[in-house]
Amino acid sequence: LIESELFGHEKGSFTSAHKQRIGKFEQAHGGTLFLDEIGDMSLSAQAKVLRALQDKKISRVGGDKTINVDVRVLAATNKNLKKEIEEGNFREDLYHRLSVMVITVPPLRERKEDIGLLTDYFLDQVAEDYGTAKKAIDKEAINQLEQYDWTGNIRELRNVVERLVIMSQDTITKGDVKKYVEA
Repeated sequence: LIESELFGHEKGSFTSAHKQRIGKFEQAHGGTLFLDEIGDMSLSAQAKVLRALQDKKISRVGGDKTINVDVRVLAATNKNLKKEIEEGNFREDLYHRLSVMVITVPPLRERKEDIGLLTDYFLDQVAEDYGTAKKAIDKEAINQLEQYDWTGNIRELRNVVERLVIMSQDTITKGDVKKYVEA
């Protein structure tokens, strides 16, 4: 499935392949492709990504035609890829190909000063998603959010903000945070 998503497929190449599909590498030709959670990718898919990066060529699933692609790849993972290499779960050659520029983003629990800004951003997103007016949040509520460990990082904060928007009145308060956020 991931190979079909990344490289596309030809009609009839598998049971539900009713038409030809162009993959993400082809769509991103001349641009940038973001691969999230690359540490979870199968070794087979890793080999194909490596080929695409090294040779600048792909083949669609079920196809025999080689397609030239010129793509810059940004990849993210929450895994320690060096450990994954030692355990045989990640290709070392792909790691070196991808690690030209490594940017480490500390977990949210180590940058609590970002919680207010991120919360405001998520309040905008949730209002847009629901087609409603943006809810206000008081400073004490932000201070309360800063007390949590955020083991789920940004995704957890996004979900908490959505829950607070759904469950609270016009302004999200410290009491709402205490009531609707698991400590």
